[in-house]
Amino acid sequence: MSRKDKSEVLEQALFKENEKNANHYTVRCLMFAAVVTVLIWILNLLDFFIVDDALMNLVMPISIVLLLIPLLLERFAHIPSSILRYILFLFFVLVIAMMSVAMPRHLVLAWACPVILACHYYSPKFARFALIATLIMMLASLYAGIVFGEWDRNILGNYIEEYDNLSGRLAYLRGEGRSIYLHAFEFYYLPRAGILCVVYLICSTLSRRTRGLLIKQGKAAREAERISTELNVAHHIQTSMLPSIFPAFPEHDEFEIFASMTPAKEVGGDFYDFFMVDERHLALVIADVSGKGVPAALFMVIGKTLIKDHTTPDRDLGAIFTKVNELLCQSNSEGLFITAFEGVLDLDTGDFVYVNAGHDAPFICRKDGSYEPLAVKPGFVLAGMEETKFTEGRITLSEGDKLFHYTDGVTEATNTHNVLYGKERLLLVLNKNKQQNPKETLSSVKADIDDFVGETPQFDDITMLCVEYRRNGEK
Repeated sequence: MSRKDKSEVLEQALFKENEKNANHYTVRCLMFAAVVTVLIWILNLLDFFIVDDALMNLVMPISIVLLLIPLLLERFAHIPSSILRYILFLFFVLVIAMMSVAMPRHLVLAWACPVILACHYYSPKFARFALIATLIMMLASLYAGIVFGEWDRNILGNYIEEYDNLSGRLAYLRGEGRSIYLHAFEFYYLPRAGILCVVYLICSTLSRRTRGLLIKQGKAAREAERISTELNVAHHIQTSMLPSIFPAFPEHDEFEIFASMTPAKEVGGDFYDFFMVDERHLALVIADVSGKGVPAALFMVIGKTLIKDHTTPDRDLGAIFTKVNELLCQSNSEGLFITAFEGVLDLDTGDFVYVNAGHDAPFICRKDGSYEPLAVKPGFVLAGMEETKFTEGRITLSEGDKLFHYTDGVTEATNTHNVLYGKERLLLVLNKNKQQNPKETLSSVKADIDDFVGETPQFDDITMLCVEYRRNGEK
């Protein structure tokens, strides 16, 4: 099924559901009308109204029964909603017509009710049906009222004093009927029909606009659902590409490593990676792609893949980033860039060579010291400018030394007072827990971040990686 066909099906389902709800609402209105009818009947019997009792005793019971039948049809007849709505309105209009025969002066406003109620269906076709049915029944009730019902002075003027019984009316109509019918049509029906048409135009306009808004809202909701689905897929792809099995290399006891990424609501471009370049070299990567959403996630996949594919034994890391930057600049139509840090650790000697492309420097903790920022030149970002050259740096790790890597989602976590978590607090937490292993270190930092931000929504990924060097496998 094409997207257009699917959209049409969903729209039909939406208005089908509304049709059922509108039918239910109409039935409730008819139940209310039945209660009002009973009340009017009682008040007339108590001489609150002056309509002829014989006429009221005939019209009212029939009207009440007709108003109750739709309730039974809705609950027990199992009639399709598209057909039921026509039946409900025919009953409604018929009741108004019957009561108008008895009380033409009191039911003027009631004729607008079917037209107004029909607009709840958001169907121009059904609204026109309600208008036509109402106009026909109003005309029929007018002339039925002239013959059988209460005479309205607006129709017959002073003639009511002379012809106050059925025989007198019929005799008058036989002689002067044409003039009376014409008078009633011109001075009673046409003004009321005109007002009813105006009500229809106003209500139908509101109905069409509401229908249009519902369609737009439905399309917007489906588009949001589609985007959400795509983002979930992108997020799943993103996270599935990150190493998540720990201990990562059980056969290597020269180091201990742990990493985590807590994704924000939006798909971002944070990523980490670690892999064995060969049997004695461990590569560490942490990076952050600018922007959010699917483009950032896709660019993250490209960047991660290029860095890993170009990291080979005995190759200068500066040359690797120079080549990766060249390739990223060639396929960067979105204008994104990557801040990245890569290091390669010699498990035999502790030599740690690294290259930095605009990323926050990691923290290093010597075995008998405290965490402090690694003295690293920031360098320029990847994919920011063609022909950018990168150079590698070098330090030596001793037994028990640890490196803590992170993205700006850590330091830029914000609390309810719009205060940033910051590097100072991060450094304080790290030094407070400097004796912990990498897994425990990341758990302590994450717990402190959660305590700091409270219920504030997270808008950036929180990505961390920690490695402890253990030459000769010492623990």
